[in-house]
Amino acid sequence: MPEMNGPEKEPAEKRQFIKEKIVKQPMTRREIAGRAAMAGGLAVVFGVVAAATFAFTSPLFKGFVETESQGDDSTVCIPRDELTAAVTEAEVSTEPSEPIEQQVEDAVSSYRFTMEDFSRILSPLKELAQKADKGIVTVHSVRHETDWFNNPVENTGFFAGALIAETPTELLILTTEEAVEDADAIRVTFHDGAEAVGTKKQTDRVSGMAVVSVNRTDVSEETAQKMEILTLGNSYQMKIGDMVIAVGSPVGVVHSVDYGGIGYVAKSVPVTDGSIRVMYSDISGNAPMGTFLMNVSGEVIGWVTDQYKNENTQNVTAVAGISDYKGIIERMSNGLSTAYLGIQGQDITAEMEEGGLPAGVYITAVAAESPAYEAGIQNGDILVRIGTGEVRTVRELQNRIENLQAGSSTVITVKRKGIDEYKELEYQVTIGAR
Repeated sequence: MPEMNGPEKEPAEKRQFIKEKIVKQPMTRREIAGRAAMAGGLAVVFGVVAAATFAFTSPLFKGFVETESQGDDSTVCIPRDELTAAVTEAEVSTEPSEPIEQQVEDAVSSYRFTMEDFSRILSPLKELAQKADKGIVTVHSVRHETDWFNNPVENTGFFAGALIAETPTELLILTTEEAVEDADAIRVTFHDGAEAVGTKKQTDRVSGMAVVSVNRTDVSEETAQKMEILTLGNSYQMKIGDMVIAVGSPVGVVHSVDYGGIGYVAKSVPVTDGSIRVMYSDISGNAPMGTFLMNVSGEVIGWVTDQYKNENTQNVTAVAGISDYKGIIERMSNGLSTAYLGIQGQDITAEMEEGGLPAGVYITAVAAESPAYEAGIQNGDILVRIGTGEVRTVRELQNRIENLQAGSSTVITVKRKGIDEYKELEYQVTIGAR
């Protein structure tokens, strides 16, 4: 058994009930002041040593970092958006709450709105438009011509451009192709009135857009601090009823602004070498001069175009969604051309396959004098492969063409209707540039 200790056997240290602790006398004011002065002096010394060390090593470290990252800063990279449908109200599961809805309706109907209320409601939109306008520039397209008497004449066109990227060496501006087409010189005027020389970086004939570059050293720091680099948003998330802001030249004058809403979104609109989303709005828009649409987060979600208007849409504005063009804008921003095949097509549905059509993309149109046309590809052919990559949808077709290089050669495989069956044909195609 373990030995039990009684009270008489309890260790001595546990029976102590009085302890002493020697407390030092408090410091005098003179001692406190002396120690504070010593601490302050040491802090100054340490600060001087640290500053000297930083001043000596900072250039070395900075040079090392710049050397490591040199060559990558000037490349523009634009993240792609996932093709996901915007959530509609019908898709959101909500519990009915008639009493609350009735209370809201009663409150709104009984409230008498004033002009001050409307001004307060519109104030955030106005602030957003004013901020976005700092990212809008005027692109002057200068053409040198002669009059009837052979005198030199300078004609200048005015277009809106959107600042979309900044690198250590240049500012990049998205504008219309018309702004740079046949221009003998390009000048850019920023929001604060400062001017700089612009150069054509790259154009895209199919979309009608272009990118202009301004040398960063030609722009003062004061102007750079006042301007706004506009963010490219996700146009796939836009849905019917969303409010939008038009900047650029919506009413035919650069730096004008308008407000409106999305009335309709057309998905999978066939275009050359792919498909896009086109939004229709009641907002004002001038396509030739350049008009850009923004969401309520202040992001660019498209530009106004006249390519997708018909007799039924003459009184509305058509807007090409930005998400379908981010790959092309990235290439233009880096001075690269985009591959061009020159076909329009549509997906072959399960019903069409059951009717006897092979899987692939049904070609509905071939542009005259395009690479596909010159190779011998025809309307009604079904495109099934580009190189070794299978093609089943227009989206796959668009992605595969985007990964091709202008000037390269590849094999396009199609299936063509014969007397009894579809025959597989291969064409060697030299890829063009848009």
